[in-house]
Amino acid sequence: MDSGGKQIGHWDPRNPDRGHRSESKGLITRWLALTASIMLASYLITGIHVEGVFSAFFTAAILGILNVFLRPFLLILTLPINILTLGLFTFVINALMLKMASGVISGFDVHGFWPAVFGAIVISVVNWILNTFINEQSNHTIR
Repeated sequence: MDSGGKQIGHWDPRNPDRGHRSESKGLITRWLALTASIMLASYLITGIHVEGVFSAFFTAAILGILNVFLRPFLLILTLPINILTLGLFTFVINALMLKMASGVISGFDVHGFWPAVFGAIVISVVNWILNTFINEQSNHTIR
């Protein structure tokens, strides 16, 4: 909240478009961050191949959809092994998501289990760094 008692960056009944614009801008920014993470993973890891930016862009969309609908179910299903591995099994789940996305997008290929795991680690770390930077920037610019 600011000094006037209004919430910052949320929907304002006097300006109904303000909240929707910032939400869609944040979604697109996170989508582009995931796209950049996928491109970097394909550059760093031999078993991951992306034909172009549009393939990475659509892969990011598919990964986003899979993460929203399928990942929570898989995390609950594998909770015991995830607890035993102190959360490291989450990278295997992310690798599975990456392999599933490579099956759907023709310009995105993941060859093997280990490139998928290392790609999931790279994508997770780079995406976390970019989203942290994006969130810090948005917190400073919204007033």
